[in-house]
Amino acid sequence: MAKIPSKKAAKAPKKAADGKKKKAKRTESYGSYIYKVLKQVHPDTGISKRGMSIMNSFINDVFERIASEAGKLTRYNKKSTLSSREIQTAVRLMLPGELAKHAVSEGTKAVTKFTSSA
Repeated sequence: MAKIPSKKAAKAPKKAADGKKKKAKRTESYGSYIYKVLKQVHPDTGISKRGMSIMNSFINDVFERIASEAGKLTRYNKKSTLSSREIQTAVRLMLPGELAKHAVSEGTKAVTKFTSSA
């Protein structure tokens, strides 16, 4: 009876024309940051690959919304620089109530920390 290779058999890394291993294509993700925050909030809780993918998509979506709103504010005020002030105003406009207050305070804290270190 002929042996059928399983679908999960490990494939050898592809080699480039010069005989060296090809580097895997890197994809950017907020995964490590999501995981760090999860462990701060719920140390004994994990997250599935699908859950991480959903959270990553959520963060990308919120980032895009805030960035586009901040860009609009910059254009409305006839300025050429998108500053922390525009980001803060965009966050206040995009996020509801208490969530906006927390986001603004965390942002202010991060900017202060960055400014003092530089």
